Amino acid sequence: MSNVGFIGLGNMGRPMAANLAQGNVPLIVADAAAGIPEAFAQEHGVRAWSEESPWSSVDVLILMLPTSDIVEAVLFNDGVAAALRQGALVIDMSSSEPHRSRSVGEALTSKGLRYVDAPVSGGVKGAVGATLAIMAGGSKEDVDAARPLFDRMGSKTFHVGPAGSGHAAKCLNNMVSAVTIAATSEALIAGEHFGIDPQQLNDVFNASSSRSNTTENKVAQFILSGTFNSGFAMSLMAKDLGIARAMAHNMNLSLPIADANFELWKSASHSLPAGTDQTALYSYLYSNNEIAPTTTNEEA
Repeated sequence: MSNVGFIGLGNMGRPMAANLAQGNVPLIVADAAAGIPEAFAQEHGVRAWSEESPWSSVDVLILMLPTSDIVEAVLFNDGVAAALRQGALVIDMSSSEPHRSRSVGEALTSKGLRYVDAPVSGGVKGAVGATLAIMAGGSKEDVDAARPLFDRMGSKTFHVGPAGSGHAAKCLNNMVSAVTIAATSEALIAGEHFGIDPQQLNDVFNASSSRSNTTENKVAQFILSGTFNSGFAMSLMAKDLGIARAMAHNMNLSLPIADANFELWKSASHSLPAGTDQTALYSYLYSNNEIAPTTTNEEA
């Protein structure tokens, strides 16, 4: 197994790297937070990045970072790309911007490196359980080379196109998911106004044409339970919607539903505390539509 570098041990990156370590992948890990790589290395029997374990010793470098800005800073400003050996494969699993990912891929290729963008869907639960869906962009040869690593972090890998396509697929997937959460929340609130129990209405949805990942895996579990802890922050959803909208605008596309939905999520994200879960969009919409007590005909 090739030596693999892994940068970014946050909520998603840490369990993903842990699954690689458990699969006996020789890892060198790094993170911006002091002490995190060393603690991870000790816990999982791998190495933390150091002069004794430099990036020049890895054949594959995985990035799991918050933004394109940070990806580019790590690769180019911090000199990581320059330290990699010729032919090394860089895999960006962050939620990056598709057009910028293409540019990163071109820049790395010009330096004799290989590049795959491979964002994920499935949240922290999927990262822990190695059940992530992975959307990969790049050449078939490079994606195939990365598959043994993907198979240790996820259950499904889709080769969706050339470099940048993975990040495009990720933000478009979240665009659909966000619309579904918003529409389902509004329907539940409207139903309750009319006197329909929200759980019963969701049961109807799950037996009908409006069934979705939201109705099956979010409504009862995180929304109606009041836990609002699905594992994906509202601010991250708003960020991904902004990426999708910018991508569409760069291609001169008009996506009115995406535009309106982005404004809703941005407003909710700015109104609620940092770190608020995506499923709390329901409570945000609910607070704008106070529910009056339901009365029977006799009481009326």
